Amino acid sequence: MELAGKVCLITGGTKGIGAATAVELALLGADVAINGRVADEAAIDLKAKIEAMGRRCVTVIADISKPAEATKCVGAAASALGGVDVLVHSAGGAAGGGLLEVSQEAWYQAFDVHVHGAFHLCRAAVPLMKKKRDGAIVLISSVAGLRGCLGAIAYGVAKGALPQFARALGRELGDDNIRVNCVSPGIIRTRFQDQLTGEQIKDNLERRIPLHREGKAEDVAKVIAMLVCNDNITGENVVIDGGMSMRIV
Repeated sequence: MELAGKVCLITGGTKGIGAATAVELALLGADVAINGRVADEAAIDLKAKIEAMGRRCVTVIADISKPAEATKCVGAAASALGGVDVLVHSAGGAAGGGLLEVSQEAWYQAFDVHVHGAFHLCRAAVPLMKKKRDGAIVLISSVAGLRGCLGAIAYGVAKGALPQFARALGRELGDDNIRVNCVSPGIIRTRFQDQLTGEQIKDNLERRIPLHREGKAEDVAKVIAMLVCNDNITGENVVIDGGMSMRIV
């Protein structure tokens, strides 16, 4: 897919991986709709940065964990920019606790934003893509969804559903030339990692990550852009974690 003149909607697009993806896709020629829950300074600055590249950019305020708002998010982006050719679902959040510690509310919220949000976003965006017989969807999972991860059962199980969603939807939409893929980042230096202690960071760098470095949001954004642009990849999950999830010890 050539991105010049295309419209890309990125949920969770005002910060972290989502923001880096918005910039990367704009650099490749796309007009961008960035979604966030609030129109804060980060959202304003990012919009200005993308517009300075000569691309159109709109900010869509919506809570993707709520079905009606997820649907309206797609509609608002399409109305403002003339359609939605690419959907990147990057909105998410932490959900800590094991089986006996996690609250029912936290369990359901994890699924609402990561899985149910993806469902409602795709239900709204896919008909627009079908009209053009062209489109790309990228879901953001996590290595926590690929391996057992202590203390985050809701997050891990919800994220684990997304690679299968990509496979199932990619198979379903192949005849419409709509590609669906997934990215599973490991430890990426964003606000999401601010909860880590110095001891945990040291352990990650020295023991858990074979490449001995955290990833950057821009690293993930480049993989997402590749999946958007490559016309012969669908139903796949790309892991970007410095080798963390492939090691035995």
